[in-house]
Amino acid sequence: MRFSIWWKSAALLAVLATPAGAQTSIPATRSDDDRPTVDAVPVRQPIHLDGVLSESVWTSAAPATGFVQAEPTEGAPASERTEVRIAYDEGHLYIGAYLHDDAPDDLVVNDIKKDFDDTDQDAFAVILDTFRDRRNGYVFITNPEGARADWQVSNEGKEINRSWDAIWRVRTRRVADGWTVEMAIPFRSLRFTPGDHQSWGINFSRRIRRKNELVYWAPVPRSYALTRVSLAGNLDDLPNVAGGRDLRAKPYVLAGAVREAGTTGYQRRDEVGMDVKAQLFGGFTLDVTGNPDFAQVEADEQQVNLTQFSQFFPEKREFFLENSGLFYVGDAPRGNQVKPKAIPDEDLLLFFSRRVGVAEDGRAIPIRAGIRLTGRARGTSIGAIAMRTDALEGIPADDYAVIRVRQNVAAGSDVGGLFMTRQALGGGGSNFNRVWGGDANLRFFGSVDWSSYAVRSEAPGFGGGQYAWRSSLNRESDLTHTKIGVMELGHGFSDDLGFFRRTGVRKYFWDLGVRLRADALRDKDIREIHPHLVWNYYEGVGGGLVAKTLHSGVTFFFQNGAYVEFSATPNFERIDAPFTISSKIDPIPAGSYGWTQWQITGITDPSRVVSAGFKGIVGGLWSGTQRTVDVNVTVRPSYRFWADLRLQRTAGDLQEPRATFTKTFWTLRTNYSFNTNMFVDALVQYDPDSALINTNIRFNLIHHPLSDLFIVYNEQRFTTGDAIPPGRGLTIKVTQTVAF
Repeated sequence: MRFSIWWKSAALLAVLATPAGAQTSIPATRSDDDRPTVDAVPVRQPIHLDGVLSESVWTSAAPATGFVQAEPTEGAPASERTEVRIAYDEGHLYIGAYLHDDAPDDLVVNDIKKDFDDTDQDAFAVILDTFRDRRNGYVFITNPEGARADWQVSNEGKEINRSWDAIWRVRTRRVADGWTVEMAIPFRSLRFTPGDHQSWGINFSRRIRRKNELVYWAPVPRSYALTRVSLAGNLDDLPNVAGGRDLRAKPYVLAGAVREAGTTGYQRRDEVGMDVKAQLFGGFTLDVTGNPDFAQVEADEQQVNLTQFSQFFPEKREFFLENSGLFYVGDAPRGNQVKPKAIPDEDLLLFFSRRVGVAEDGRAIPIRAGIRLTGRARGTSIGAIAMRTDALEGIPADDYAVIRVRQNVAAGSDVGGLFMTRQALGGGGSNFNRVWGGDANLRFFGSVDWSSYAVRSEAPGFGGGQYAWRSSLNRESDLTHTKIGVMELGHGFSDDLGFFRRTGVRKYFWDLGVRLRADALRDKDIREIHPHLVWNYYEGVGGGLVAKTLHSGVTFFFQNGAYVEFSATPNFERIDAPFTISSKIDPIPAGSYGWTQWQITGITDPSRVVSAGFKGIVGGLWSGTQRTVDVNVTVRPSYRFWADLRLQRTAGDLQEPRATFTKTFWTLRTNYSFNTNMFVDALVQYDPDSALINTNIRFNLIHHPLSDLFIVYNEQRFTTGDAIPPGRGLTIKVTQTVAF
């Protein structure tokens, strides 16, 4: 009954909703005749990259103008004028932008760190579809202080690699009526097919944060983003240039000392290694790594875990991130204002690169060498990875290989295949795992995506049921979003290069929502009301309920970027073996459990000097009740410094086992940016349950493009009275990229 109330209320709001302001609906598809076009012009005099648009090319070239809102009023003209011009010389593509603003003193800048978050500040971005396949692209972003962020986009946002790095430069300048941008992107930093009459896909976006306004040159509906490459415009009149051989070597030298917790002596660490990158024929790139080290990678952020499953931690290592979208097999992305970043499918992520070189307990397994080939030609994308790891305390040395092929078949559609293998070295070849299969992603009517895959696995000791498959339909529009699907993992399915939680299970899932906007709501500073339903239902392959969650909620989005959500979520879990949620109480016994939790979550305006996020949960938990608070406060006194303090605390009262417990976790994150090339980050985590403080401090100086100095300090300290000596480590790592 209570769920029907949500949807009756949603239907009433839909009837009452009226179009918010004068606007024109932006279509979800675009023909070539409807695309805006901007021409690139040759540079007649050298461009001095200083953010000042004083060179003659910036006044003689025809500008890209006429930006259109996606937020707050889809289809309406941008409230501020933006002019973008494109130029080139033999080695670079130049982008000059004049972003007019009638209140330049009110520009919002919150961060200048490399790969900053552009959603909470004024920003300008460009996406380049260099193969003009309307699917993939490179994104370059800056803000009024000249910060840099670069992404690699695959399949229109199915995979967004925010850790991709390119050599490029940008300078900005604040002026009396806004701010200006000059970008210089070397052709050798991009992959494309050389030839006469180059024509690429291109789009620009601008965020005016004090108005929470987002505008595009080639209009994009608010249900999508800049990564919707199929909606991009055209960049014409590019010269017949080649990307160059782009052969780069990146050696590193590392020195350090580590003391394990509970010991008294330090062990020295001295390492050398090298990465080599070479552009081959067409758009293919070869990467080779020898003795790679990832000491500079940020530590994983632990969280309170009350489930029977292990936590999912994302990949952060540079070698595995570039072109990672090519290896993705799974679902179509859904536009989501609350969580705009892609959310991995933890029921089955077929290729999860953290399985290479990282043990189950988080220890680093030495990687001896690796090679990767990625690229595109004539609508075909190919990716191949081969890695070898050393043995580590009972874990054998392994060879890994992944081969991925994907073929474009129609507008926005593709079919592909995947093969993965792990083979232990020695042991007579009896320790192995193989997974292979195919997938298809088909688009209908521009807004409906059908995504499916089917794979088989093979491994010694597993019986029948070595398979997995998934199929889903996803539709996006400005008023509604709908996703329905089913997936199944056989009893014997195994994937040593993937992440999954259960086998022998079939999952049905629904994700439905309505996005309601009206002038009457806007007058009350409410931009959107979003009633939604997310239902996951798991049953055994042979029948019988295994688990279910039915999330029913309504979210209120405010004009300033804040939101609040109210929801109710009935849960059911069948536990086949006892598991522990706290070291201070007995394990939860096997059995069936059902409970309902009520939740409020939200954030305040994240662009302000002080902002906060909050989540509160009351209701059931396993055999008892819970009261959960998850609160974080972020302080940004300037764009050079920010700090975020987070508290996660759950107080539980269980009937079986009979116990009362409290689980708490404190997390402090800070960053100070000396300039756009030098930063220091700190992550401090405290777990009162184990009386352990983990500290990770990282200093990073980008001393040359793609060349870094890292100084990393780690500490594990127990706070009990009889605590053992803390574990400590100090690492200094220097990399130097040499281009040939």
